[in-house]
Amino acid sequence: MQNFSQKQIAANIVKGSLGNMIEWFDWYIYASFTVYFAPSFFPSANQTAELLSAAGVFAVGFLMRPLGSLIMGKFADIRGRRAALTVSVSIMAAGSLIIALVPNYATIGIVAPTILILTRMVQGLSLGGEYGISATYLSEMASPNRRGYYASFQYVTLISGQLSALAIQAVLQFFLDEAQLQAWGWRIPFFVGALGALLVLYLRLSMDETQQFEKASQGQAKKEHDARGSLKALMKYPTQVMTVIGLTFGGTIAFYTYTTYMQKYMINTLGLPSRTVTAINFLALLLFMLVQPLFGAVSDRIGRKALLYWFGILGTILTVPIFLGLQYFSSPVSSFLLMLAGLLIVSGYTSINAIVKAEMFPTEIRALGVGLPYGLTVAIFGGTVEYVALWSKSIGHENWFFYYVSFAVLVSLVVYIRMLETSKNSHLEK
Repeated sequence: MQNFSQKQIAANIVKGSLGNMIEWFDWYIYASFTVYFAPSFFPSANQTAELLSAAGVFAVGFLMRPLGSLIMGKFADIRGRRAALTVSVSIMAAGSLIIALVPNYATIGIVAPTILILTRMVQGLSLGGEYGISATYLSEMASPNRRGYYASFQYVTLISGQLSALAIQAVLQFFLDEAQLQAWGWRIPFFVGALGALLVLYLRLSMDETQQFEKASQGQAKKEHDARGSLKALMKYPTQVMTVIGLTFGGTIAFYTYTTYMQKYMINTLGLPSRTVTAINFLALLLFMLVQPLFGAVSDRIGRKALLYWFGILGTILTVPIFLGLQYFSSPVSSFLLMLAGLLIVSGYTSINAIVKAEMFPTEIRALGVGLPYGLTVAIFGGTVEYVALWSKSIGHENWFFYYVSFAVLVSLVVYIRMLETSKNSHLEK
């Protein structure tokens, strides 16, 4: 067993992160192209009804994530981080290829949305496993004094996956008209995602396993070895499990509000042109991505809780004013600035949530401990963000949704106040 040089650490971080990027690209192209393919699977005379149906399928995919976290987390804690990450990206790629090829409702009727739902369920399994395993891998691979910095690259690549989806959307919007995008153009990014996974699969096969996993595997007695990745072992850490749920609650709702629902809000409520909205989202998310390592590096110096306070306090106070401001100042420039403000607030959570969770659990249960409570919370609350927002709009009270987001952040703020500073009580150092 060798000690990795900084060059080897960086190489492994890049390989793991690129795999994370393609997984999230495959996931986000569904959200980015919903406005185009929703009529193909859920034909209706009302655009909000079409989007509501497609958002329901998006939520169904999220509901599978806890099961994916359980299955893949256990696999990663027993067989290794590298093997689990390789399986995860393969599943996601296969799902994207199926969506790219499935005929529409007019061709095969109810079978079309059925296939879409089943495929999203399988992709939900993959993504549910990806988060916990990826967070664990990056945290264990990073050098001790730079864990926050390196772990922040999980969201760098997560956001880059969404940016890639938006970039392809912008290109297709430039070359194709609305009718072509709705008829067949929306299938192109799903093909791109499936093909990109071939490169990612190769990269992940060449990754090194983390030293912490290898040491734990070699040093454990048989009884401890058999307990790795088990729910029984996880239940020995009830405080940590509840803390992960609490700190994720507000973070995941705020994150998906700004990165997924915001695009539809600008089109469906503010009435901005779709191409303008794509440009706004791309630029805001690009800046959001670039600040993640900065926030992560700051956490290595001043601790994790300070950044969580940044998100919790500002998110509670400013969420409602930001969305009301979007309604009042509906120009492209003001929409961009308000979206960026929201994303900078959320960065206090996104940049360090992976390392905070990884620091709470010992090696033999880390992938499951990070992934399962997170997956449960995201499935129930993150995956339903669009549905709740669109439902609020459908009953004529869209503003209720903004207060819901603010309240969720407040709940997480209470958890941040009560939890320990994980960088000073880290299982990664034990």
